[in-house]
Amino acid sequence: MAEIVLETVGLTMRFGGVVAADNVDFKLKAGELRCLIGPNGAGKSTFFKCVTGLLAPTGGQVFMRGHETTGWNPHQVAALGVGIKTQVPNLMDGLDVYENIWMAARRFLPMQDAMRKASEVIERLALGPIARTELGRLAHGERQRVELGLVVAADPWLVLLDEPAAGMSADDVERMSAIIREMTRTAAVVIVEHDMQFIRSIASTVTVFHQGTVLMEDNVDRVMADPTVRNVYLGKKA
Repeated sequence: MAEIVLETVGLTMRFGGVVAADNVDFKLKAGELRCLIGPNGAGKSTFFKCVTGLLAPTGGQVFMRGHETTGWNPHQVAALGVGIKTQVPNLMDGLDVYENIWMAARRFLPMQDAMRKASEVIERLALGPIARTELGRLAHGERQRVELGLVVAADPWLVLLDEPAAGMSADDVERMSAIIREMTRTAAVVIVEHDMQFIRSIASTVTVFHQGTVLMEDNVDRVMADPTVRNVYLGKKA
């Protein structure tokens, strides 16, 4: 059986009287790609923040490769070999693409090794044409791809992405899909996302959140065809 690399047991997050994540049990296997979907306020982003250390859950446990990481800070989670991309950009606009990725690799590697790693990441993610362009001059979709480069530079075995396709054009979404599929060669991936075109292009299994709980977990086509999901997530117009 494939190793369980991420697991939550009874994960709960309360904000006063509001239960944003309610007793969530979740498992992710090595090499798996999973999308978390649901309407605004469903609890998926709260779940993501509890797993990545941006929030300390009020109940339950988080395990990564058997290590309990409940309540860890994001830098502690990252040090375990986890790549995290939040909705808040983590780029330096005054530096070019190569320099941004080199600095990300330099956190873990000696200078020469970081240079080689930066070149490898740029080739792997097809960033060569913009490698020497300052970040401040890039379009939104290009910046999102560079942020993935910062994640990949650390050679993570688990990657957690929060809405990587947000605000992208159809062409950018297609490029992002190819990059994420390529990332699964070496890492398990969890993605919080709203873009259904993007989800259908990459997902096999999706987990649907609703009112802080897991409503359904199944193949993407069966989930999208389920009338309960259509009413709750897509609305009756879908």
